[in-house]
Amino acid sequence: MLPVFSQALTFSQAKKQLKNIYKANPETFYCGCAIKWQAKKKLVPVTDDCGYKPRNAKTKKGKINKRAKRIEWEHVVPAWEFGHQLQCWQTGKRKYCSDNSPKFKQMEGDLHNLVPAIGEVNGDRSNFKYSMIPGEARVYGQCDAEVNFKGKEFEPAPNIQGNIARTYFYFEKQYGLKISRKQRQLFTAWDKTDPVDADECKIHHEKAKIQGNENPFVSKSCS
Repeated sequence: MLPVFSQALTFSQAKKQLKNIYKANPETFYCGCAIKWQAKKKLVPVTDDCGYKPRNAKTKKGKINKRAKRIEWEHVVPAWEFGHQLQCWQTGKRKYCSDNSPKFKQMEGDLHNLVPAIGEVNGDRSNFKYSMIPGEARVYGQCDAEVNFKGKEFEPAPNIQGNIARTYFYFEKQYGLKISRKQRQLFTAWDKTDPVDADECKIHHEKAKIQGNENPFVSKSCS
């Protein structure tokens, strides 16, 4: 049975709501860059102050890397991760799930799992597992995010590690997401070392007000 929200959203609907939420909270998730609004409600990252520099300024075809210059909506728990645990994914992967699975559609559009990210970082993170990667090999300038492409791992900045852990715990409780023992140990540690702060509470409140449900792993620490 699906969780009952006062306003369950599709991914397309969620993205429209997120623009309004993050207009008042204009900062990218992984790199902490400011978000600038352009014409036609287009969002772009402001990278001068945060020190982000593209890993690749150009694509393999020599064109400008446009993803490094735009904001995308990142699933903290990747669609691949929660999707491949459903039968629909075995049949036709993401598109088939979006067209045929009410549960997948609700998970895909769940506001509590969506954050703004610089497109290049979002693409590099892909469906890689969150992890602790030895060393501090920065590939995005001063942006505190490391990626191990060979090992398919991604290490986020310490100040958002708890946010990620609480999102995973929420998806486990809300949708029955399966979390491995190793990942649970990591997320439990992150939840303790990066507790809920005022900014997390503020954004959570805005999302809960629209969607009609809370992430209890966040709300229990908010006044």
